Amino acid sequence: MKELVEIQANLKAPKNQRNNFGKYNYRSCEDILEGLKPLLLSNGCSVVLTDTVEQVANIIVIKATATITNKEGLQISVDAYAGVDPNKKGMDIAQTFGSSSSYARKYALNGLFAIDDTKDSDTQDNTPSKPTTKTQISTGTNAKVKPTLSLNSQSYTNAFTAYKGATSNDKRNNVKQSILKAYKNANEVLNTLESDYKKHLAAKK
Repeated sequence: MKELVEIQANLKAPKNQRNNFGKYNYRSCEDILEGLKPLLLSNGCSVVLTDTVEQVANIIVIKATATITNKEGLQISVDAYAGVDPNKKGMDIAQTFGSSSSYARKYALNGLFAIDDTKDSDTQDNTPSKPTTKTQISTGTNAKVKPTLSLNSQSYTNAFTAYKGATSNDKRNNVKQSILKAYKNANEVLNTLESDYKKHLAAKK
């Protein structure tokens, strides 16, 4: 895709953020998008970022996909992954998912637009190693098939733990939205989740 080559050659994404703990500058996903949008417009392209929730070796991960599409409908996609720690100190469940989403999206964009962050320690002193990326090329819309979540799986147990541990309806809704985006049988999962939650509340009385 010649437009991608052009954008890669001209994209400027300065490191506008500051990590005071590590005393270094870094770029965020938003910084990349700010530099990217004018180049997308001038080259007649669009970029879409999407997230799905997956499980790898009993660890919940966010899979972020960055997809560029040109006028002819040619698409190139890059995937990146970041783990979710529901017990991260100082964050509620929604914040941990949001933090992992931003991290994965940044590195999906890095892979797609050839941005080198090898000297970055990223935004926190305990950030895990950078996610691996995976590139996909297609000539039409990428039809991503959502997985089915087994109600007897550890993934469902993790989702229910996050749901019952949420301290407000907004936070429970965030868990619901994550499930709706991630799984083909989301309605079945949510109905079971609500039923199990009501049983949990009744048992506490």
